[in-house]
Parts: sequence; C-alpha cells; structure tokens
Amino acid sequence: MGKDREGKFHPAKGKPTGYGKENSVELHFKEDGALDQYLETAEKYTDGQEEMPANVRVRHPNRNVDKHVEYAEDGKPNKRFGKSSSAKTSNTSSDRNTLNGSESVPTEGLELSGILTKPLFEELANHKADIYITAYLQTHAAGVEVNGKQDIIAFKNVLQQISSQLKQNGVNENTITSMLTPGYDLVKDDTFWNNQQAGLALFISDNLFRYVKLPIAPSEGLLMGPSFFLNPLIPLMTTREYFYLLVISKKQSKLFKVDAFGIQYIDIPEIPNGIDDVVHFEEKDDQQLWRTGSSGGGGGANYHGIGAGKPDEKENIALYLEEVDETIWKEILHDENVPLLLAGVDYLLPIYKSVTDYNHVCEQTLIGSYEHEDVRTLHQKALELMTPYFQGRHQKALANYANQSATELTSSIPADVIPAAHYGRIAHLFIQKDEHIWGTFDEMANTLNIHETQEKNDECLLNKSVIKTILTGGEVHILEKEKMPANSKIAALLRY
Repeated sequence: MGKDREGKFHPAKGKPTGYGKENSVELHFKEDGALDQYLETAEKYTDGQEEMPANVRVRHPNRNVDKHVEYAEDGKPNKRFGKSSSAKTSNTSSDRNTLNGSESVPTEGLELSGILTKPLFEELANHKADIYITAYLQTHAAGVEVNGKQDIIAFKNVLQQISSQLKQNGVNENTITSMLTPGYDLVKDDTFWNNQQAGLALFISDNLFRYVKLPIAPSEGLLMGPSFFLNPLIPLMTTREYFYLLVISKKQSKLFKVDAFGIQYIDIPEIPNGIDDVVHFEEKDDQQLWRTGSSGGGGGANYHGIGAGKPDEKENIALYLEEVDETIWKEILHDENVPLLLAGVDYLLPIYKSVTDYNHVCEQTLIGSYEHEDVRTLHQKALELMTPYFQGRHQKALANYANQSATELTSSIPADVIPAAHYGRIAHLFIQKDEHIWGTFDEMANTLNIHETQEKNDECLLNKSVIKTILTGGEVHILEKEKMPANSKIAALLRY
C-alpha cells in the first residue's frame, strides 16, 4: 500500500480495500471489463442476492483460522511467542479479532517463562494490537489460599473487571469472549492452580493472551493502555546475582544454589554422608582402630591409627569438613567466584572456614540447626543476610550518578529523562517502584504531555521509558522511594 504526496495511503490496483464500521466493501478494478467478469463469478456462486447454492462447499464458519498464529502489521502471519502453525491461514483483516467488528476467533493462551529473556521482553514490548490489558495478582504455592481456592476466585474477579472495562470502552461481546476464553479455561485447570508461585501476570490484547508465574509477589493492579505494563518484570530479567548456600551438620552437608527468586538443591552423590562416612572406627584385639577415607572413592587420603592416637572430636569434624570442601570444590566451585554462605550450629562453621580452600566464603553466617529446615524459610533467611550483595549493582549505579550529579549527564526532570529514553541516550535509568507518570510522548514531533491522572489515550511514561531504555541497551533500576537518587519518580545517568 503506497502513499501519495499528501501522505495518504492508497491500495494497490486491482485489490479490494476499505472496511467501514458496517463492514461495507468498496471495490476498485484494474481495467475495463473486470466488473463484468466479477458479476459473472458472483452469479455463478450465488442464488439471489445473498444465498449460496447448496453444491458450493464452504469451510465451517466457527473454524479457528488464527490458531497458533500472530500477525504482523502487514496482516501476514509470523512466528511470535513460541507456537506457530504450518497450516495455510487467511491474511485478511476480517479473519482477525477486531474491537468493534462482529467477527472474532478464540485467542490462544500461552504461558511464558517467569525469568524473561531480553528477546521475549522485546516480543511483549513490540507487540502490535488495538488494545493492551495488563494485570498482576498475588498467588500462593500452598496453604489455605490454595485449599480454599482463593486464588481462583481472585483470578475470576480480575477477568470480570477486564470484561466490564472492555464493555465500557465499546468492545463487542464476541471479541470480549474471544479475548478472555483462555482465562476462563485456566479457571477450570486444577493442575495449574495447584502449582502456583508468589504471583501471576497477565498480558491480554485482542489477538494475544499470555501469562507468567512470578517467583515474587507483585503489587496487584489492572491497567489498560497503548502498551503492556512491564515494569514489575524488570527485576526478574535484570537481577542475575546468585550465591551458594552450604548447610552443615555432623550427619550431612547439603549445597544449594540461591538467587533472589528461588533456591535449588544441588545433588552431589560424592559428598560425605556425615562424619561417620569419613572417620571410621573398628574394634580389633581389644584395641580401637580408626581410619579416615574419602566416601567418594577417589581424591581423599587414607590414614590409620591405634588407640590413643585417634583424633579427637574437633579433628574428626575437621577431617569430615575438609572432605566436604574438597568434594564441592571439585564438583561445583572450582570455576565459580560467587559468595558461599555457611549455615549450621556455631561451633561447626569456624572449623569449615579453617579448612576450606574456597576464597569467597562469606564472613556472615546463618547460625542454627538448619539440617531439616523448610527450603522456603531457608531461602528467606539467606536472602535477608545477603541483601547487600543483591543491592551491589544498584549501589554502583547510584554512586556513578552521584559522581556525575554536577554535570549535564544526570537529570531527575521527567521532561528531560523521558525523551532521552526514547532517543537511546540513557545508560542507567532509575524508576520509583509502583509509581506512574501519565501522559503521551510523540517521538517524531518531540512533544511531551504529562497529566496528573490518566486520561484517554494516556500511557504510563515511566513504563515506556523502561521499555525504551532496555531496548536501546541501557540498564534499569526499580527502587523504593527512599533509594531514589533524587526527589523524583524518574532519574537517569545519560550516555551523552
């Protein structure tokens, strides 16, 4: 479709074009005589004005022509969000969901990974649709909320709120049903609700339904606007820090890999199964013999002794923990340089520190009996102790902002920062958590309008600044109000 000098679009010659509110079609013909040919074809396949002869085969009117297919701006199917169909599909706009038209086809629901990659973030950020709906709600992995189906009830309430707002915006019933059918399918999926995490995010448009299980509890909310609201997902995508947690007891030692969103047990078959797996005692000829050896079948030295020469309790523990350290070094830590946090009773931890060869053992420790601790509680306690470690990236960026605060490379004025994000000038963007700035920004005209409350056609300019910054290679920091570098909802350290 081309433009004339006045910027108006014109269809290619010989192609039908134009769909009005009543779905009327205006036909343009390439050459004289084409109209006669068209009328002959219409007469062949119709009886009267609207009825089709019984011998003409047609596809079922309720067929799902859009299954597994998303469309680009030109109306052609492309592969988006994972699934696609190799079946032949129609490229006409009448086969797609429309906001105000009478035709719609079911939207397919698809779950996305909770830890978003940048390409998947780009897909959500660049998705094209007529309307965007974003919802965040808190869910539960266990407890009365699951047994009492409270999460399901809350989810149904969100779907009803979405339906109500769409009706108020003039969206027809068929389109609303098509958009929300995947959600009501999830309501009936007991397996889905019995395997929840701390939160759930919904991204819905007239041609898309995506949902993400979140390892952290989000601030609940429902937003409609000209783009998806992605700010709560930023920590899931940008927080890459992790550490190891070693739980020590005399009977066993267990290693975990921990990040801000979860804890993973690492199964190491070669790790000693307590002191008795390393230090063995035998009775022979009224004398007590002792020996030490590797339980893993290799790598450990063997020592033998008699009677009074046997090691005392502290030496036994040291031999055992030295074997633990050697095993986890060989299997896991030999190519790592992240922190190792120790957890155990107070007298065991100094012994481990004295025998370990790993150079990144944390000074702080979790003191107590954690041998049978619930992993969720263990994860929470470990994160509380390691908070400064996870804040390191933010602190470094804040320090750089402070060092440049007297220059033109920093700003906390929305009218400066928001355009800079759109034009790719931001190295580090700081956004206040759970806040919005409503308005519009026209990149071509470089025109910014900010409103106190959300008005028609407004979007959250903080959210848009986050999206633009990430897509242009900048870093984003979502911070609590007291951590912001200035008394503003938005601030930035600029590239130039």
